[in-house]
Amino acid sequence: MANRHTILLMQTSHNRATRTFMDYDSISQAMDGICGLYERKLKDLNPAIRNITYDIADLYNFIDGLADMSALVFEHSIQAYLPYDRQWIKQRIFQHLKKLAH
Repeated sequence: MANRHTILLMQTSHNRATRTFMDYDSISQAMDGICGLYERKLKDLNPAIRNITYDIADLYNFIDGLADMSALVFEHSIQAYLPYDRQWIKQRIFQHLKKLAH
């Protein structure tokens, strides 16, 4: 799964103008990117708090609170991008954070 170009598609609200994308060189970097988005949001909401902590349920709520989020991951064997939904992203984030904790 390493080094598979990943494009995250995201819509933060029901307004179609909030659609955006981010691309990463790997699934792991994309998962770090999602965590970074959430951490920036937490800092914006809590500017006076220096050390902000959160758990996986908070991160899942952030992802579920978005109007839409999905991923396109490049599959070398077919030379095409495969689509993945929000549930897959949450599973990948869990695996990624679990790996980082060890």
